[in-house]
Amino acid sequence: MPTSRRKPEAVKKWIIRQASAQLGADFDVKTDFTPSYNPWRQRRCFAPDADFFRAIKAGKADIVTDQIATFTGSGIRLQSGRDLAADIIITATGLKLLLLGGIQIAVDAKPVEFSETMNFKGVMFSDVPNLFAVFGYTNASWTLKADLTCAHVARIINHMDRRGYVACTPRLRDVSVKREPLIDFSSGYVLRVIDQLPRQGSKKPWKLYQNYVRDLLSLRFGRVTDDELEFARGGAAAKDA
Repeated sequence: MPTSRRKPEAVKKWIIRQASAQLGADFDVKTDFTPSYNPWRQRRCFAPDADFFRAIKAGKADIVTDQIATFTGSGIRLQSGRDLAADIIITATGLKLLLLGGIQIAVDAKPVEFSETMNFKGVMFSDVPNLFAVFGYTNASWTLKADLTCAHVARIINHMDRRGYVACTPRLRDVSVKREPLIDFSSGYVLRVIDQLPRQGSKKPWKLYQNYVRDLLSLRFGRVTDDELEFARGGAAAKDA
């Protein structure tokens, strides 16, 4: 992943060469296997045993890169004007992210607009007490971050139990923190809802670093009593020592 971020053009060329080697010099790789986006800006599909490429090369499968203009009585019409006949059409687009599964959250009877909140350490949301959410990595195994998040939440709960706290709430008081998009993917399913998602900040603890080592130090070994995390006993705010 780091190389994909630092040298996206070089990695893109390498991936295209791999596809060309599988499909042969006569295949139009430029049209069908040269995306407009850089590696890790959108999801990629892998074919470890190359069965996908073998099927295309053997003529058992075909690939068409275009945009759908409309459905017709016999199949699909593309924006280029080409018609594709089809007995069955399986739609694989239109995914829409739904934060927290669409659960409606309210604080003191006031609905929470998550697009106005800031993500705290990738674990909580500003001004929303006692709400923890697991959001894994987009550049590595999802469970790496999920494990760190769960362990950190357990540390917070244990701390609250020992001190008699009933609530903890992230508070953004640093006016120098700039609001940034939560996810830096250019995938359609992300861009369609990016304005509905929480924001991340320009610096910690509001920034998502997508870095396991940094998160390990922060979530597993760092202290839980951040200055930005407000604890309360029976509704009254308390300052941690």
